[in-house]
Amino acid sequence: MYHRFDINDAECELVKLHLMGRLGQHRGITEDNRKFINAAVWILKTESPWRDLPPDYCKWDIVHQRFIG
Repeated sequence: MYHRFDINDAECELVKLHLMGRLGQHRGITEDNRKFINAAVWILKTESPWRDLPPDYCKWDIVHQRFIG
């Protein structure tokens, strides 16, 4: 599902090498980096509580833990 603040393909390409889960790291390749970015941006733009994160991004507590980690 697309949300208003989701990043596009070009923006995703720009930041993907700077995120956790790259090939060769202990966590392997994380395919949901884009979902994480979109979720964090959604929280920041809407100023909503973490618990109000739409479920199609991921579970709010997982995104929150990664955001503060």
